[in-house]
Amino acid sequence: MNLLEKLDAAAAARKALLPNGVGAFGIPIEEVYSATEARIGHRRVLLLGTNNYLGLTFAPECLEAAHEAIDEEGTGTTGSRMANGSYFGHRALEKEFADFYQCSSGMVFTTGYQANLGTISGLVGRGDTVLIDGDSHASIYDGCILSGADIIRFKHNDMVDMEKRLCRLGERTQTTLIIAEGIYSMLGDQAPLAEIVKLKNKYNCTLLLDEAHSLGVLGETGQGLVEKTGLLKEVDFITGTFSKSLCSIGGFCVSNHSQLEQLRYVSHPYIFTASPSPATIASTRAALKLLSGGTELRDQLWKNSNQLYTKLEETGYTLGPEPGPVIAAIVDNPQQALALWQGLLDHDIYVNLILPPAAPEGKSLVRCSVNAAHTIEQMDYVGSIFAKLKQEIFK
Repeated sequence: MNLLEKLDAAAAARKALLPNGVGAFGIPIEEVYSATEARIGHRRVLLLGTNNYLGLTFAPECLEAAHEAIDEEGTGTTGSRMANGSYFGHRALEKEFADFYQCSSGMVFTTGYQANLGTISGLVGRGDTVLIDGDSHASIYDGCILSGADIIRFKHNDMVDMEKRLCRLGERTQTTLIIAEGIYSMLGDQAPLAEIVKLKNKYNCTLLLDEAHSLGVLGETGQGLVEKTGLLKEVDFITGTFSKSLCSIGGFCVSNHSQLEQLRYVSHPYIFTASPSPATIASTRAALKLLSGGTELRDQLWKNSNQLYTKLEETGYTLGPEPGPVIAAIVDNPQQALALWQGLLDHDIYVNLILPPAAPEGKSLVRCSVNAAHTIEQMDYVGSIFAKLKQEIFK
């Protein structure tokens, strides 16, 4: 089988999961009306498949900041951070992120994916070890692969399995990087950070926590799981993305270790890519200010999340283990998941369909992403349609 035939085989596997040309992935959104509504084809749909957790994509403060940056600095930097791509805004945002997390330094990356890719591959290399949760995001896996370090996976959120693997490493734990996530994007569950920190300290490892889905969601000021658990000072490196709660695109890493600054000179994903546009940086700075300025948006997000989670649980759906902005209905087979996804779209509700192998344990997921801009009435409607489809599909 040659290179192109491998792609044909992948296409055939995809067609087997999605018969009759159903386009469940990459659906073009024709128009966006607000943080909660858009047009797909001829349908005006309720958006429940975006990670716009605080609903800030149309926040006047973010729009105004982006417009001003375009007018004053143009549409792009046309260069990497190591060349001409470090503008005042880039450095200012790095300081603002460091201050937000009470850390000494921060780095801004062009995407959240690159934040993990660049941080992990800069921290570890050949002869080192990365110990990662089996349900880690692809950016974590790819960062580990790029690093050349030995990759060891432990069962999802299983601390007994994690410690078994640490025991086997012996003295190599001193050059081991443990990686976990604040909220896991598939099922919406949280890492047992307190137990991870105990093992990290017991075996003298280094810990990186990806707060991509928990930034703006957890904690009094929205720092994420580190704030909810009171373990900020126990985590060595924190990464995250702008594309969830901060309604933009990009990523960051913060740390109290002085060595973070050296990553600028050894991290290829940081060195060899153009820096984020001025408008992106400006809107992110405005969003970070809104995120940290009060609890109103987080409070509303949690009201909406708890409302929908409770309704789906009462209806009889199998869900992830705890409420949160990510609410996934776990379905045994792809055909039923596809029918549920299509049924929701037929009722003008857009959600995400996750099929094997992306979904854990061979299951399929119909995943909702709740945000602070959703109304109680919208959550009621979504819950009622899920209940209706439960009777029709899962007889």
